[in-house]
Parts: sequence; C-alpha cells; structure tokens
Amino acid sequence: MSAKLNALVSDSYVDVSQYRDQHFKGNRYDQEKLLKQSHTLYVGNLSFYSTEDQVHDIFSKSGDVKRIVIGLDKVKKTACGFCFVEYYTRIGAENAMRFINGTRLDDRIIRTDWDAGFKEGRQYGRGKSGGQVRDEYRQDYDPARGGYARKLATL
Repeated sequence: MSAKLNALVSDSYVDVSQYRDQHFKGNRYDQEKLLKQSHTLYVGNLSFYSTEDQVHDIFSKSGDVKRIVIGLDKVKKTACGFCFVEYYTRIGAENAMRFINGTRLDDRIIRTDWDAGFKEGRQYGRGKSGGQVRDEYRQDYDPARGGYARKLATL
C-alpha cells in the first residue's frame, strides 16, 4: 500500500505509542503483540482524589468496562494518580483512546495508553517512596497529586 493510502487508514489515536513498560516480563516482540490486541488501558495523570466510580462513569461511555484497578501507593495503600481500565472488547478500548484521551477528570487532563494486560502487583506505584516515580521529581505544587514532590517536602 502506498504511503499516501496508508496515511488514510492510520488511526493515530489507537496506534501503539513508543512507550514500553520497562518491567514487562518477556521480550519486545511479545510485548508488541500483546499491546496490539490488548483490551486494557493505562490511565495516567489522575487526581489522587478521583474515585473508581468517576473513572467508570467516563470510560463506560466508550464501551463495556470489565474492571478498573486504581493505582495505589505501595506504602500507604492510597490512590496515587493512575489506574488500569480493562474492556470486554478491543473496540471499546479503541474508542476510549480516540475520545477520552486528553479529556478532563477532576480538572486534570488524563492520558491513556495501551497496556499489555494487568497483572497483580502492577497496581502499586514504583517510586522509592511508594507512589509514582514522576511525583518524586515534580518541581511544582499540585494539590490534586499530594502537594509538593516527596523529595521537596522532606527538605
């Protein structure tokens, strides 16, 4: 297919991004294959105060949601700003990528990306203090994500 025709069929909203989970158990080929057939999305930049019900309300508009797993601080066991949304079908997840990625929830612009499939244990933040790594290095005050970055708060 020519490059011009290929551009017409491309759907950049549902294409697999360049991001890869560095803790994926398997090789790059297996991860790529799982991402291309996945029904699961990673959702980032959530407020620490967003609830599972709020996430369900917005994501169920694009398809039938099978389950939602809210990301937790591995020490405090409180929400830490991300979740996984699993759909019954790929088309539901694709619709979420098209229409929900970049929208607002709790006055925050949320980001969605394909996930190779939720595995137990991945619901916990990977930062040294228990939350997300990105929240340990923030320079700004963000009340919806716990205030100042953890490193700044301890100075």
